[in-house]
Amino acid sequence: MNLSKTEAAIEAVLFAMGNAVEVDKLAAAIGHDVDTTRKIVHNMMDKYEDENRGIQIIELENSYQMCTKTNYYDQLIKVASTPTKYVLTDALLENLSIIAYKQPITRMEIEKIRGVGCGHAINKLLEYGLVKELGRLDAPGRPVLFGTTQEFLRAFGVHSIEELPVISEEVVEQFKNEAMLEVQAGDLEEQEHEQMTLSI
Repeated sequence: MNLSKTEAAIEAVLFAMGNAVEVDKLAAAIGHDVDTTRKIVHNMMDKYEDENRGIQIIELENSYQMCTKTNYYDQLIKVASTPTKYVLTDALLENLSIIAYKQPITRMEIEKIRGVGCGHAINKLLEYGLVKELGRLDAPGRPVLFGTTQEFLRAFGVHSIEELPVISEEVVEQFKNEAMLEVQAGDLEEQEHEQMTLSI
């Protein structure tokens, strides 16, 4: 199979699959080794980037996916359903950051870092597809281990978690302080509610 046909085969597989395809599966499909396949795909990525095309190939860890370029979003939503947009509050971002940097991590470990409960935040992150369950820790109670997803990589524009910037201890302390403010604000709101109830 010559190069143009090999590229066409890769294009067909990525287009048909829709989701990200692991490089070893892609290599098996075109009959090449992984390193050669990766070089061919990267060459295709450069060509898509240079040419005036509406699609691109992105790399997510050891996988590749074909998708539309973000600058054609306005045209896309005119013929497709408007995609669901999720809103990441500061609390959600903090929980997501902890999971991204500490994964695999349990809910108890997250709560130990932030100092507050994180059940609601984790459920939201699971709902948004940014976080997934990786399995269970071999410990009493077998707590669930959480980690980030490919959707997380897509959303934040990185190929792998190794590309995330280094997080400092100062940022971790900031998370803790902000979490304490959340608790204090919640306590204050609860007290005000109780006072209103008593006055009624």
